Amino acid sequence: MIESLPLFLNYIIPFLAILIVIVVVHEMGHYLIARWNGVAVDAFSIGFGPELFGWTDRRGTRWRIAAIPLGGYVRFTGDMNAASVPDPDASDRYDAQTRKTLFVNKSVWQRMAIVVAGPMANVLFTFLVLYAVLLGYGRMTLEPVVGEVIEQSAAEEAGFLPQDRVLSVDGFPVRGFSDFQRFIGTAPGRTVSVIVERESGPVTLSVVPEPQTATTRFGREITLGVIGVTRSAQESDWFLYRPGPIEAVGMTFEEIHFIIDRTLAFFADLFVGRGDLDQIAGPVGMAQVSGEVATLGFLALVNLTALLSLNIGIVNLLPVPMLDGGHLMYYVFEALRGRPLSRRTQEIGYRIGFALVISLMIFTVINDIV
Repeated sequence: MIESLPLFLNYIIPFLAILIVIVVVHEMGHYLIARWNGVAVDAFSIGFGPELFGWTDRRGTRWRIAAIPLGGYVRFTGDMNAASVPDPDASDRYDAQTRKTLFVNKSVWQRMAIVVAGPMANVLFTFLVLYAVLLGYGRMTLEPVVGEVIEQSAAEEAGFLPQDRVLSVDGFPVRGFSDFQRFIGTAPGRTVSVIVERESGPVTLSVVPEPQTATTRFGREITLGVIGVTRSAQESDWFLYRPGPIEAVGMTFEEIHFIIDRTLAFFADLFVGRGDLDQIAGPVGMAQVSGEVATLGFLALVNLTALLSLNIGIVNLLPVPMLDGGHLMYYVFEALRGRPLSRRTQEIGYRIGFALVISLMIFTVINDIV
């Protein structure tokens, strides 16, 4: 069906669908915990800019769909702007009853909970989706057994042998050969610890996957780690692994732990100048990937939505003013000091954060186009 749409709609429709779901999940986390703590909410917006349509509920919250669907926000009563920058002078403009409902007048612990709720909603959404997919569809896989070790490869140097059964990589359990490929592929240039099983018992090997440029089925170039092992398989070697409800919980937690681990490792690589900047995607790149994945089917698009939701949650927790992590950083300082940071210090932080966010947006757009 999606192939019959005009080319630009092949990208735009899946991208907007993914983005709207992620935005609603994230902002709903903020909204629900804010309401639970008695905070008045002026607006819940999907998108920025002029309102296309909306309605006002009985509590006075304006639910709106805006013209620029590249994000969204929850605006609390007394906020200075849509970025939820609190106005320290807001109390002077409201009566005593309303002042009790202002975000700025809630305890520091309540404010911290409200700020964290958005990213945590993204994490919970990812968990529920991955769990449902794993429980409902299972996973096609191969036995994690090494077939051949290529001569003069990183695997041969590390001591891998044919018929080694891979048990874990960096502590992550390996249930199939695709797990082994994924764990190795996402660690180019980094030392990983692999436990394999032989007749003599478990053996721990250390190997550094060599960075190698690969091309996806859609023609996109990515950097993967390779060590030089192969696994030939016939159709009969594949099997469907379907975990039970309890095991699926553990496997889903393992998957989320793995994604967070690799995401933080990627940020660490960027910080030391070792990361591949081409792997950073902005709106254009996300639209392209969304359209490409949509051609693989609805389930693939759902999986992509869950993974992007988790990454959005992680990024929002970075300690950058304007992001949730920046707000949380301010409140942690306030909890430790017993009083908020000065207004001027916060304003300087917000300006720096705004500059960083805008710079990142410009970079990702240029990177996508180039």
